[in-house]
Amino acid sequence: MRIRTYAAALATAVAAAAAMALPLAPTSAAAAVTAAEPSPSTSDFNGDGHADLAVGVPDAAVGGKARAGYVNLLWGGPKGLGSHGGIRITQSTPELPGTPEAGDRFGASAVLEDLNGDGIAELLVGVPGEDVTGRGTDAGLVSVVGGAKGGPGPGSNVVTGPAASAAYGLSVAAADLTGDGSRDIVTGGRDKVVLRTADGLAATVVTAPMGGRAPVLTTGDFTGDGAADLAVGYWTNDPFTQSHVRIWAWETAEQALANVWNTDNAGVSALAAGDFDGDGHDDLVLGECREIADENIDDPCGPQEYAYGGGLHIHYGAGADGSFGFRRQTLNQDTVGVPGRAESGDRFGASLAVADLNGDGRDDLVAGAPGEAIGTRAGAGSATLLFGTEHGLVDAFGEGHSVVYNQGTPRVPGAAEAGDAFGAAVAAGDHDHDGAPDLAVGSPGENERSGGVWAFPHARPDGSRALTPAGLGLPDPKSALTYGTTLSSH
Repeated sequence: MRIRTYAAALATAVAAAAAMALPLAPTSAAAAVTAAEPSPSTSDFNGDGHADLAVGVPDAAVGGKARAGYVNLLWGGPKGLGSHGGIRITQSTPELPGTPEAGDRFGASAVLEDLNGDGIAELLVGVPGEDVTGRGTDAGLVSVVGGAKGGPGPGSNVVTGPAASAAYGLSVAAADLTGDGSRDIVTGGRDKVVLRTADGLAATVVTAPMGGRAPVLTTGDFTGDGAADLAVGYWTNDPFTQSHVRIWAWETAEQALANVWNTDNAGVSALAAGDFDGDGHDDLVLGECREIADENIDDPCGPQEYAYGGGLHIHYGAGADGSFGFRRQTLNQDTVGVPGRAESGDRFGASLAVADLNGDGRDDLVAGAPGEAIGTRAGAGSATLLFGTEHGLVDAFGEGHSVVYNQGTPRVPGAAEAGDAFGAAVAAGDHDHDGAPDLAVGSPGENERSGGVWAFPHARPDGSRALTPAGLGLPDPKSALTYGTTLSSH
């Protein structure tokens, strides 16, 4: 069984694709994605059989407390996101312990995941600004809110920062890392990544001075043993700036995670796992990859020219020799078949999401570029959908196969404006439960940083809609909510 979970420090997940019908990958059969059989979703929080979307809003005021933060859960349903309502979860939600306080930043990270395998997702929420009695200011924590039919179930705080400024909850992920059938929780803090297993074991995965940057997390079966592994991207600044992407796998004999693969000097903004060449092995994408501290060591992000404007560097899953990452590909907006042009500040790959969007049995990748200029409108942003082929995200001729969306795409509502940051977060899930993945794209700079989320049914602009705080009836829609910074669905 292949196991994947997507989560990141800035979010974990998705974006969009073309003005007309979504094209098929070059080697795919002609079957339409809508012909696929619906499958159970692990992001169904209210138990109605539809994937839901979690939108973290950590900069929002709650009860007059600035930046106390909340999570807005948007319900999936037969008509997709935006037609079936949702709920707002804060630290004043009765099922959840705690109290909203200024600077808590509840929702800085948010993940929907079925932790116990009952078919209903739980919501994991990072609260890095939480002050913890006896541990200090900004110790941080991670809360879990139980999913349930008809509303939230009981909640609890499951991971708490050990000291002041630990900022636990800057990032969070969940997957069955130990192979016992239950999901384990991984928490990123200011200078640490820690594991809490389903049976209560707590362990430090990595500790390093990260200079205030949140570690980037994702999971996938990179070692090919049928169990999920943990990939972490992080920076260090002592004695000088360095960056790392590392993989940990569970060692049953040691009852601990063991570091099994590394690449150094690869600075990333996002990570994602998926089987892009359809060989049955999970691959790892390094998003907005750029080489740090050039030491002429094996080009950790591929040829340096591909890092301009943001590059994607892909390490492919275990081949015939069983080695992960031996086969690699790199691409950016100057790659043939990828729309646009690589320009400084585009931030191509700053957010990533994975789903088989054209139904050909291979995963596809959505890469957000929140810094992309649309015409003269700097930072309007875009999201590019790259199709998997039998050779991966780059075909045998070195070309990509992709389409791009922005607010200037025909049939996409709104208008591309400077600073919209469309593509800052991306996520995918079958929100209407018809067997075809749908897409969501965050645009936190929309409407003077009130923000918004764009929903794309079937990954197409037809029927796409803009979901804004004002339209959703959320409090203070004109304030700088930056709604759409953090998204989770799958």
